[in-house]
Amino acid sequence: MAQPAVAVVAPASGSVLRVGSEVPLKLSEELTTKGKKLKTGYRFHLEVAENVLVDGRVVIPAGTPAFGEVTDVRNKGMWGKSGHIHARVLYALVNGRQIRLTGNFDDKGVTGTAGVVGAVAFVPVAGFFMTGTSAKLAVGTPVKSFVDEDVPLSFSAAAPPAMEVPAAKPATGTAQ
Repeated sequence: MAQPAVAVVAPASGSVLRVGSEVPLKLSEELTTKGKKLKTGYRFHLEVAENVLVDGRVVIPAGTPAFGEVTDVRNKGMWGKSGHIHARVLYALVNGRQIRLTGNFDDKGVTGTAGVVGAVAFVPVAGFFMTGTSAKLAVGTPVKSFVDEDVPLSFSAAAPPAMEVPAAKPATGTAQ
């Protein structure tokens, strides 16, 4: 069975993965403000959601690991304040090389403002105890990102053929 051509990220004349090329990603782990453990600077995992093509050839295969960083976190709080997560995409790791990506995304929990206003009308201290919801980005959440640098490409003609190993022959003349 013939293997498809695979791009090698290396200096070469020819094809280039251009700045601004879209790289669809998805989260590989959940990000949430629930439990107040998520902090600014936290590095998290993503993966490429679909093959990225140049000249009809796969240059970044689906499933390639990518990484991002939390840039701002606000936990839910009193007076109906909701949680908020803001993050950015950093890079994808292709053939041992980091390809810089750019992209931002966020999530905000639901505010409890209406409940706070209603509660304060009847019991002024009640608003102090009411909170909004935590922000949550689930595993598999789609994230849009773009290549942040021109990447010269070199294509190999084909992958080497798979090695065939013959079946072992049973030993003759040995008693066990």
